[in-house]
Amino acid sequence: MKYGFEDHCWKDIVSDDLLEIYKAYERETYIGKRPALLAIDLYNAAYKGGAKPVIELQGEYPSSCGIHAWDAIEPTKLLFAKARELGIPIIHTTRDTHTKSPTKIRSTKRKLKNITDDAYEIFEAFAPQSEDMIIYKSRASAFFGTPLTAYLNMMDIDSLIVVGESTSGCVRASVVEGYSNGFHITMVEECCFDRSPLSHKVNLFDLHHKYADVMHIDEALEHLNARRPAITNAG
Repeated sequence: MKYGFEDHCWKDIVSDDLLEIYKAYERETYIGKRPALLAIDLYNAAYKGGAKPVIELQGEYPSSCGIHAWDAIEPTKLLFAKARELGIPIIHTTRDTHTKSPTKIRSTKRKLKNITDDAYEIFEAFAPQSEDMIIYKSRASAFFGTPLTAYLNMMDIDSLIVVGESTSGCVRASVVEGYSNGFHITMVEECCFDRSPLSHKVNLFDLHHKYADVMHIDEALEHLNARRPAITNAG
């Protein structure tokens, strides 16, 4: 399906005047020639409590994204399956729980509580396979203080397909730094999520215009299928 540049979830909150102001950013969107799939923080804590409104989970599971995380599972599974079919590298990120220090470095200033032992293990629907990479990070960005850029360069990766959470936090930080490091960034709308739908929409709008190409899941899959020979033959 062919989408217009603004045919996305933010249409109900962005005015016509603002769209006019942002017209200078309109362009053709695409997925790079040698992409990797970067899955940001698809760990258990985001799914705790099940597919319920986030506000209902805040007491027991304050790190959960509730229904927004669960709604993203099926489209993200489709993207993972396509990446594995085409031999696209899959890179997971999660919180660094290995570094021992009397002081803790955190990705945001949010107070953490009720953290279970398995909180930062990758959720079972996206369990890493032997060929996948896992990047352990202490700050919001997947790039800050990690060897991610070195690995991407070694694999001759020129672009990233980004999914995960939260759109306004670790996803945003990773997208901006990835763009700053020279990688073409594609985000899949249905595969990114946040505790706040408003933050999700506003940040997708901003990232789409300035730093990334936001695509719908069916659009991303169509692009990948069309470029199958280029991807599978990439060395």
